[in-house]
Amino acid sequence: MEREALSWDELLALVRLLAEKLREEPFDLLLGITRGGLIPAALLAQALSIRNILTAAVMFYEGEETLPEPVFLQFPPDPLLFGKRVLVVDDVWDSGRTAYAVKGRILQAGGVPVVATLHFKPSRNRVPDRPDFYAKETGAWVVYPWAPEVWLREGLI
Repeated sequence: MEREALSWDELLALVRLLAEKLREEPFDLLLGITRGGLIPAALLAQALSIRNILTAAVMFYEGEETLPEPVFLQFPPDPLLFGKRVLVVDDVWDSGRTAYAVKGRILQAGGVPVVATLHFKPSRNRVPDRPDFYAKETGAWVVYPWAPEVWLREGLI
């Protein structure tokens, strides 16, 4: 699979593009999906002046093994989501399973989820959905600047 390594400047350009697409949308809060969605979530929260920020920790893998169902390690309680328009942020929509599961939990809690990702991989999508907003479509394996392999290569850890 082709690899696409992003610099911080390229990442910020994608966040700016996504923020422009989202600027006119009203949101009550932002929900960042750990781990990859945390940095884009923080940057988008700044760009869109969203102060109410929550997180969701969802596990679909145990080592190399794919789990049949998502394990929610952390998720906001339903009352925080009920009646709210929630901007869900993740780095990439690959199979779509993570964002789709989070979206389902928000709907179940009575919220209105809107999913935004930096990258969307339509050829790898495995759910009957897609992100509502994304900055770039790709088929590549994306290496974000916060990835441990980047830090090792740069001698930062």
